[in-house]
Amino acid sequence: MIRSIVRGIGSALPRRIMKNSDFESVVETSDEWIAQRTGIRQRHIAADDETTASLGEAAARAALDNAGLTPADIDLIVLATSTPNNTFPATAVEIQNRLGMHHGFAFDMQAVCSGFVYAITTADLYIRGGMARRVLVIGSETFSRILDWSDRSTCVLFGDGAGALVLEADEGQGAIADRGILAASLRSDGAHKDKLYVDGGPSTTGQVGHLRMEGREVFKHAVGMITDVIEAVFAQSGVGADDIDWFVPHQANKRIIDASARKLGIAEEKTVVTVNLHGNTSAASVPLALSVAVADGRIKKGDLVLLEAMGGGFTWGAVLLRW
Repeated sequence: MIRSIVRGIGSALPRRIMKNSDFESVVETSDEWIAQRTGIRQRHIAADDETTASLGEAAARAALDNAGLTPADIDLIVLATSTPNNTFPATAVEIQNRLGMHHGFAFDMQAVCSGFVYAITTADLYIRGGMARRVLVIGSETFSRILDWSDRSTCVLFGDGAGALVLEADEGQGAIADRGILAASLRSDGAHKDKLYVDGGPSTTGQVGHLRMEGREVFKHAVGMITDVIEAVFAQSGVGADDIDWFVPHQANKRIIDASARKLGIAEEKTVVTVNLHGNTSAASVPLALSVAVADGRIKKGDLVLLEAMGGGFTWGAVLLRW
């Protein structure tokens, strides 16, 4: 049975760090107010010469180096982003060119904060279907470009960055002990569009627009929706919360992360939290958190890792994999 195993991982962050205290001269807020409500302490903000494509390229090169591979070894690039460099062509194609790839294929995937979970699931299907052997899966965002910097309820929450994985086809036994992606569940419900969206676009306003969010409504729906897809992957795989070695959730808000882990019965010490370092980086959030936990030695070969995310739309999803 073909499995999609993780061969390498990498990340990239903008040079500039913006701490909570830096917002005190921008909007009416404080370090204490932000930290208590979100768990965020700082975030990275892209400079003019740093884009979704440049950050995605840097993360991709780091993942390839970690895997001991080159762009020539890659068949497909799937980029999860809500902040592309251009309306078209796909930013994945720009990254492909930056990497010097003139073979294979590349495309963007838009599921907001769930984008990386959607992208890794899509890449897995291409691998299992035989259309690709090795896939670069990237989450890259420059959310600072779509923020309303006068809205303290949103501008303090988001940051920029990129993370990437190399997925590779491997022969498994069809057992839970296999390495690679073991189960996945994706969902969406467009009835919730107005709770988290950008108020612009080519077909409506002709402008990029700004992010708008009903924070309480998002929080209210988040825990239940996350639980839904995680229970689905548990049912598919036959494992439970006690079997998980590491829980890597979307890094949106520390209170949502804690509430989700408690409801699922996942121990706090098994939960990877990086929202304090990066803020909410949307589709880059999960791979950035993974990259940190791999680099510091927490996530090791053979560990059972649960990923989850929820984003505008609403979209939400979960992936279970053995590292």
